[in-house]
Amino acid sequence: MYQKAVAEGGLAVVTGAASGVGLAAALRFAEAGLGVLLADLSGDHLDAAVEEVRKIAGPNATVLAVPTDVSDKVQVEHLADIAFQTGQVAVLMNNAGISVPSSTWENFDAWTRMMDVNFFGVLRGVQSFTQRMIDAGRPAVIINTGSKQGITTPPGNPGYNVTKAAVKVLSEQLAHELREAGAPISVHLFVPGFTYTGMIASWLPEKPASAWTSDQTVDYFIDRMSNGEFYILCPDNDVDSVRDKRRAEWAIGDIIENRPPLSRWHADYKEAFAEFEKTGKS
Repeated sequence: MYQKAVAEGGLAVVTGAASGVGLAAALRFAEAGLGVLLADLSGDHLDAAVEEVRKIAGPNATVLAVPTDVSDKVQVEHLADIAFQTGQVAVLMNNAGISVPSSTWENFDAWTRMMDVNFFGVLRGVQSFTQRMIDAGRPAVIINTGSKQGITTPPGNPGYNVTKAAVKVLSEQLAHELREAGAPISVHLFVPGFTYTGMIASWLPEKPASAWTSDQTVDYFIDRMSNGEFYILCPDNDVDSVRDKRRAEWAIGDIIENRPPLSRWHADYKEAFAEFEKTGKS
């Protein structure tokens, strides 16, 4: 559906567009000939991102900054209003996200902050745009940015994991409902690998060799989206697609085999997981 959406023209709306994969995606959509609405918190980063996209898009293309806090329903609805007043929406990319430390029995405020941005921010985008995209009756795509931490749920930041697991489930349900409605809109779950973004750069000044750049991650995603894939787990320089699939398979195996939760990190299963990750056999 992505190729059809691009061929028909229109706008790409990207939240979290001031940096990282959001900005990289905005640039690719502009290169594809779409107008771009960049939504993020107001400030110098958003202004600079708009200027960068304008250089790619050309003088006659529509490139707008729409300051938006996705934790505010009114602001997300305002973003949708501006988008549909400007033109037809070909791409909606719900990408804005944050990560702050959390634990299961502490840091309640961290949980609510991340849920409000990472999950409810996506839901606000879906609910503000989808019906109008259906009514337009044109090919379009909705992209929701998830995380491998929402699939294999490693220990370390449970609040973040829960928000991204929720995005995965929401995206699956949205894809099903649009399919059942016969809408010409495809949904895609964008799952970056280890990607060197501004969020990571804030505590890791130099890009690790194992990380991909935002451009590499977005290029991989768009290629797979163009092939119609829904689950798009992006590799990096350390974890390839085979390894990703084995980790996901092991995670669902905890349920099927009734192993202890997060058995991948359980001392009693360390050797079994290492063998499975290497060979696919436990």
